[in-house]
Amino acid sequence: MYIPKHFANNDPEDVLAFINKYSFGTIITAQDNMPFGTHVPFVAEMRDGEIVLSSHLAKANPHAQQLFDNEAMVIFTEPHAYISPQHYEKEQSVPTWNYIAVHAYGKATPVDDTEQFLGLMEKMIAQYEPAYFNQWAKLPMDFKTKMLNAIVGFEIRVTTLEAKNKLSQNRSEKERQNIIAAFENSVDVNEATIAAYMKG
Repeated sequence: MYIPKHFANNDPEDVLAFINKYSFGTIITAQDNMPFGTHVPFVAEMRDGEIVLSSHLAKANPHAQQLFDNEAMVIFTEPHAYISPQHYEKEQSVPTWNYIAVHAYGKATPVDDTEQFLGLMEKMIAQYEPAYFNQWAKLPMDFKTKMLNAIVGFEIRVTTLEAKNKLSQNRSEKERQNIIAAFENSVDVNEATIAAYMKG
């Protein structure tokens, strides 16, 4: 990902928080020069100073057959907003876009052990719907095992992390405040969120 220096986010903890907030990512691998992407929810955690991403695919998904063969890229992105030149001080200005994006790279490894796989499922429940734990605990083990047999669990230990916060850092303070003032009370969730990130 192209990241000019003033847009780079080099804080792993901040990036981890972003991933967990916008955790529905796109995992991409390539085989025979043909990219393949799948949209899945992730759980992200810091282990031994490295970010580890965990998720699963349907076993019927062709992506599951090539997932462990090559390097994977996972993309996390969510808030984004069109920036009109009306916010700028000079008439000779052009539109742009503010956004936040993370690209995480690493090799996917399978989660085969039943106990570990169940642990992964429980981490996902804890992140996405803790109230579901009561129902989950009552489900018979044979049902859970059948469910696990239909999916492929995996982890990615992130070896390269690229994070870009394009939030008008290259504009004047007055222009930044113009954008924040226009967006912070917007009914457009993306605009309001971008304003909040710009305010820091």
